Amino acid sequence: MKIRKSTEQDFKRIMEIYAFAREYMKTHGNPNQWGPTNWPPEELIHNDIKEGNSYVCLSETEQVIGVFYFISGKNIEPTYKNISEGAWAGSDTYGVVHRLAGDGSEKGIGAFCIEWAFSKCGNLRIDTHGDNIVMQNLLKKLGFNHCGTIYVEEDNYPRLAFEKCRAIEE
Repeated sequence: MKIRKSTEQDFKRIMEIYAFAREYMKTHGNPNQWGPTNWPPEELIHNDIKEGNSYVCLSETEQVIGVFYFISGKNIEPTYKNISEGAWAGSDTYGVVHRLAGDGSEKGIGAFCIEWAFSKCGNLRIDTHGDNIVMQNLLKKLGFNHCGTIYVEEDNYPRLAFEKCRAIEE
């Protein structure tokens, strides 16, 4: 597998992967994270691509099999400023992964994307819905620590906040 920035030519495939992910979450005990709002909206994905923060995961045959949003910098995620029931462990310079989804064609797509993002920043934060047991287990397997709870603008469901810091794991 490999990662590259998304292009507008990838848009249709990206939306197919998100449709697959919504159905997968729905049938695996997580119907409320993306389902009710048909998340993520097309306009947001076009914007992610335009700003250069959308990435695709490619198979060995160059097929788009996964997608995610990644950005890094100082205090880059406004919803992460307020964390309850805990605290962030790392510095205020970090990377963020959002909207991670795979098409189910290969094992390890999510792990590959997350590890790639971590390799780019060394301090990575991710949040997920309380019902997204699949993502929670993956994050724990990859060495992320649960740091507390954050809230997003899209809905009223709290999100579990996870972080992995190179300085902490060494």
